[in-house]
Amino acid sequence: MISSHHNPNALGRPDRPVDAIAIVGPTASGKTAAALALAESFIPQGGAEIISIDSALVYRGMDIGTAKPSRQELAAVPHHLIDTLDPLQSYSAAEFAKDASRLIQDICARGKTPLLVGGTMLYLKALLEGLNDIPSADPEIRAQIHQEADLIGWPALHAKLAQIDPQTAARLAPGDSQRIGRALEVWNATGQTLTSFHQSAKANAPDWHIPVISLEPQDRAWLHQRIALRFGQMMATGFMDEVKALRARGDLHPDLPSMRCVGYRQAWEGLDAGWCEADILERGIFATRQLAKRQITWLRSMPDRVVVAADGPEALAQMLTAAMPMDAGKLGV
Repeated sequence: MISSHHNPNALGRPDRPVDAIAIVGPTASGKTAAALALAESFIPQGGAEIISIDSALVYRGMDIGTAKPSRQELAAVPHHLIDTLDPLQSYSAAEFAKDASRLIQDICARGKTPLLVGGTMLYLKALLEGLNDIPSADPEIRAQIHQEADLIGWPALHAKLAQIDPQTAARLAPGDSQRIGRALEVWNATGQTLTSFHQSAKANAPDWHIPVISLEPQDRAWLHQRIALRFGQMMATGFMDEVKALRARGDLHPDLPSMRCVGYRQAWEGLDAGWCEADILERGIFATRQLAKRQITWLRSMPDRVVVAADGPEALAQMLTAAMPMDAGKLGV
């Protein structure tokens, strides 16, 4: 099933060629296979290159738990923004938007099609809708918020955020201390919500023409089964050894953005608390399901996306069909 959400221009605008094509979807929805198939289909038009939209794939040494494309997959098509940072470093949506903009222009200049692939929706939003003038962190306000969290807990602060800024709260997990704290910090510092800052950025958005194809399962149970299977495979192929090696470095800690990635966070907590691997597996699967739920919420807020049923028998063929009218052979920036 393909749906363009009643947008006649969703598959491309007749007045100009596309700058890139985005392939998005919740975790475990088949984005990597879809992107490689699409890249192969563009070989007659000069080929394609993949730009990762993933806040975890940027980190070196985090291969198993991020379901990083295999060496063969990485070799089959040029990939960008994978293995670019050490886990000690941080990477923001603003940095992604800047890097992706440069890469899109470079790839187009080589006569190839840029494919933006991944599930970190905040990154894609920054690229498509522009950046905002949100104030930088205020250590004093942040300390006050953390003190309040120590007293009442992050779920209670999430409920408080839902009263102030329901749109931001809807896409955050009740335990996402980093983002809940940041949203409340912005509110306390400015009296404005994160949503209002994002809306003002949208008004000054760059003029990209990047159609979005979204792989979304019609049956949530299908996705849950794939998530459980994939996490089980990660555990079987050495995920815990990967986390232990990261811990053994001695300079990483669980509050770093890299170690807060789904799976790594649960594994780190489990090793600290002495959980058995079955408990880590169960908690990792649950956290990944919650991530997928938030990603789907993000996607549903994008009315111009083209939806392909990820769990349909012809998902790959339908995705390719959806991409073909996009004039991708006539890319221009």
